Amino acid sequence: MKSNRRKITLEKHARIRRTVIGTSERPRLSVYRSGKNIYAQIIDDTLGRTLISSSSLEQEIKANIKFGGNCEASELVGKNIAKKSLDKGISQVVFDRGGYLYHGRIKALADAARSLGLNF
Repeated sequence: MKSNRRKITLEKHARIRRTVIGTSERPRLSVYRSGKNIYAQIIDDTLGRTLISSSSLEQEIKANIKFGGNCEASELVGKNIAKKSLDKGISQVVFDRGGYLYHGRIKALADAARSLGLNF
């Protein structure tokens, strides 16, 4: 059952990636969640380059949380990636939920990024 669930998620992600493309003007905010942590990257797909990344494993975030796999950690990662992107002059992004439902940790990360001014 576990491998079947992963296969379904990968198929969803492939469908989403056919339409969600990051450009230089509007890069893609990609989210990956594991059981223990959450990761976010801002990617320019035309260059194939990661511009900014953040995760619950970073020292400044890890110091403020007990566990990286909950909504509290997701909010901190969302705020961190928004702060980094606004410092680099990126205010418009395309949100790539990575095949996950827009619920729980994914929604917490997105709402926190929006609260600091990141538009998607």
